[in-house]
Amino acid sequence: MALQLAPITENFGAVASGIDLRAGIDADVTAEIEDAMDKYAVLVWHDQPLDDDQHMAFTLNFGPLDMGLLNVTKKPNRFKHEGFVDIANVGIDGKLMARDAKSVTSSIANQFWHTDSSFMQTVAKYSLLSARVIPDAGGDTEFADLRAAYDELPDDLGDIVTDLMAEHHPLHSRILLGNVYTEEQMANIPPAKWPIVRTHPGSGREILFTPIHIHKIDGMSDPEARMLVDELIEHSTQPQFVYRHKWRPNDLVMWDNRCTLHRGRRFDLTARRDLRRTTVMEEPSTT
Repeated sequence: MALQLAPITENFGAVASGIDLRAGIDADVTAEIEDAMDKYAVLVWHDQPLDDDQHMAFTLNFGPLDMGLLNVTKKPNRFKHEGFVDIANVGIDGKLMARDAKSVTSSIANQFWHTDSSFMQTVAKYSLLSARVIPDAGGDTEFADLRAAYDELPDDLGDIVTDLMAEHHPLHSRILLGNVYTEEQMANIPPAKWPIVRTHPGSGREILFTPIHIHKIDGMSDPEARMLVDELIEHSTQPQFVYRHKWRPNDLVMWDNRCTLHRGRRFDLTARRDLRRTTVMEEPSTT
């Protein structure tokens, strides 16, 4: 069967079907999916019981792996392949972790609006998140369309953000939760700088790039920058720009980090939730 798309809204989010991702895809199907991503930014695949080998094979059709902080933290994990990010409250022994375990409390930062790897020097392209075990309630994921957010940006805010450069650091969101880091720990992860207004390479549309990882803006005091980021996130995540995904087991959701924000929603930390994510970056020649 050919790729089929059922739009969730006119231009943001679509349910994709017609292909068994376990069987692999060729270059033509890859191009079709990339075209769909350029239009919809989020694709939802139901009933795709992928194992880790199949998940990784599907991922690598879209570019080289973005390792994010995996090469920095070098923490042991449960996975056969390098490049999987553990979005779970499950330890390497397969058992449910205590709700106050460091990995669990750190992952609460995923409930901030963010993009994956905006703190890296490379450009994160797609993330692919596979649901293996889902709690009975909660744990949804929300996505915000930064293209539509830019299109509806008030003139005064548009004048302010044009040409602004923002500095992103991965520990900033954890600091907002009360975590404390030494200067050495902060310095071990160099920040990255990105313009607040960017052009999406696939669609050519302007986007408002305002993830929570922004902790400084050139030419602004820290309090002024913090308030501006909060205002821009508030604008970008209005209901008309947001799709909320209610997970089913064996869902695979892929999204374009270059034109979306996303966040996880609250769930019972004593209930098992097991998802795993891969991310690819743009080819180095296009960065």
